[in-house]
Order: sequence, then C-alpha cells, then structure tokens
Amino acid sequence: MTRLAPYACDPANSRGRLHAEASGEQRGPRDAFQRDRDRIIHSISFRRLRHKTQVFIAPDGDHYRVRLTHSLEVAQIGRAVARTLGLNEDLTEGLCLAHDIGHPPFGHAGEDALKEALATYGGFDHNAHCIRTLTLLENAYPTFPGLNLTWEMLEGLAKHNGPVTAPNWAMREADAAYPMELSSWPSLEAQIAALADDIAYDNHDIDDGLRAGILSLDQILTVPLVARCWDRVRTRFPDVPTERLLRELVREQIGVMVNDLLDTTRANLAGMSLTQAGVQAIRDAGRPVAGFSDEMREAERTLKAFMYANLYYHPWQLEAAARARIVVADLFEAYHDEPARMGEGWTESCLHEEPMRSRHIADYIAGMTDRFAERAHRDIFGNKLDRRTH
Repeated sequence: MTRLAPYACDPANSRGRLHAEASGEQRGPRDAFQRDRDRIIHSISFRRLRHKTQVFIAPDGDHYRVRLTHSLEVAQIGRAVARTLGLNEDLTEGLCLAHDIGHPPFGHAGEDALKEALATYGGFDHNAHCIRTLTLLENAYPTFPGLNLTWEMLEGLAKHNGPVTAPNWAMREADAAYPMELSSWPSLEAQIAALADDIAYDNHDIDDGLRAGILSLDQILTVPLVARCWDRVRTRFPDVPTERLLRELVREQIGVMVNDLLDTTRANLAGMSLTQAGVQAIRDAGRPVAGFSDEMREAERTLKAFMYANLYYHPWQLEAAARARIVVADLFEAYHDEPARMGEGWTESCLHEEPMRSRHIADYIAGMTDRFAERAHRDIFGNKLDRRTH
C-alpha cells in the first residue's frame, strides 16, 4: 500500500460506523475503507447501475456507457490520482463507485419527474437519495439497516461537490442520525472523486456522442481544448486514419486534465499551512483544495457548454427525456392510487399518511432500472406511451 500523506484519510483513525458490529462480522484482513468499498460493490443498488442511463436512455447498442461503466471509469481515474497524491485509494474508489447510486431510472429526466411528483413533499435529489439508499434502503445485514458505511464514506458522498448549505429532507434525516458536518468541505479523497467524475463524463460522453453519430469531429474541434489535444494526437500519429484516433483523442484529453488537476492540487497543498493534524486541515481550509487551474477550469466550462448545446440538449435526447418523464410520472400516479401494484414488501410498508406515502413510492421508483420502469409502465398502461409520444 502507498504510504499515506499527512492530509489523507487513515482508516485506523476512522470515526467509525453508526451501528456497532460484533467482532465475528469482521471477515478477512481488510481495513474499514476496504470493507466500505466491498459493501458498495456487492450491493443491489450498485448492480442496478448496469441498466441505468448515463447519456443515452435505454441505449440499443452494447458499446454505450451506462451508470455502471461510468462509475468504474470514474473509479479508475480517481484511484490513479489518489495514489499519486498519497491519498487513501480505497476510500477514493468507494466514493467514485457509489456516487451515482441515488440516480433514478432515465438519469436526470427521471430525477426531474420525481422532483415534480414530490414537489409538495420535500422534493427529490439524487445525491441525498444516494445517502438514503446506503443508510436505510439497502438491507443486506441482519442487525442494522443500510450498509453501515464509515462516517468518512458517508461524509464524502454527501459533500463530494462541496458543503451542503440547503439539505433536503432526505439529507437532513440522514444527518440527524449520523451528523456529517454538512457545512464544511469534505476530505481530499471526496474532492478528487468529484473531479474524477467531471473528467470521466466530460470526455467519455464525447466518445459516446461520436459513436452515436450525434457529434462529429468537425463539431468538437470547435472547442479549444479538444482542438489542442487533437493537434497533439495528429502530430504523434500523422499516418493513422482519423477513425483510429478518436479514442486516442479522448485519452489525450483525460491525461491533460488529470495532469492539470495533479499540478494544481499539489500547488494548493504547498501553499497551505498544514499545522493541524491529518485530514482536518483539508476540512477546515474553507475552500476546495483539489481543483483545476484557472485556465483548465475555463476550458472545462467551455467544453461542458458545448456538450449541453450539442449532445445533452440534442432533439433526439430531448425527445427521449420527455418520454422518460412521462414513464416516471405515470408510474408515480399509478402506485399512489394503487400501492398494491408495487412489489412484495413495498406494498405492505406503504403508509397512508403524507409525506411518507409519496416518499416511499419515490424510493421504489428510484430503485428501478430503465428497462424495469419501461416494463412496469407497459404492464400498467399498455401502449399508451407510444400513442402519447408519436
């Protein structure tokens, strides 16, 4: 194992788990963060990510990314960065693998539909639902709810995008049970996980967009960062056909962004007065310590703007998103009117009182995969959706 830097999270100094575990439950020679990562990987919620939308809703091709493959790619980037900086690789990997577990079917389109359905009952937020799933809805153990992850894992998942200044009802409930210091910055491992997520989807979504024919090389070369990386790739491989170089372009961009992240984060650390012990210096910094340079931050912002205009808001995508919102909204209404339509266990535990009833139904729907939601909608409504969207 790489020697930990003084600002890294050390499993030997973990704040522990909410529920005490008997010594007989400690299987194998793993530390606390390794157990967390393994619990995430073996969870039902993690397995469901293989059939949840990343960019394309219920894609026809086998080569497009889904939430599961995206999470694995984020973990690969995050772990490499953590190792280079002397951070805890296992905590970083666990955060990367779990960060999208709270997404409902159909990605952000499904989330928008659940937000609207729960508008009078506190709304829906995929990040808060990730915490809710891992602390309450997963039931893999006989003596406690959830996966009973360490405080550091839960804190990192709750705050990987920074302090949570306006937690929704689900985050407030989880924080009341096991306070996560929501107003402070998280560990450096969590900050790296968030940036690894940005690097992964900024670049891999280009790959999928090109593969789908929604994006063209000429289009993406209008983005300055892409154009610079393409020139470098072309210089190295002048005689290789263009189509063979598209994935090399993506790799080049990832490398450039990772190197900038490492250089900037090292400079930020060097400029800090690390007089406090351990990771608390990172939490008390009052600002993110991991990050891109100003130049890369602007370049990444320009790339994101391009992706929204040309891929995420492409007419094909908007049409699919509209269809997805109908599926989720219809299912919510159907289950609210007749809870018996939900699976065994969910029906019996559905209360009549609000907001518990609506939140319970949202828990059920959020756990669905894209194809399960489409099948459930078809079972209830037949081909109604096809008639409404054509």
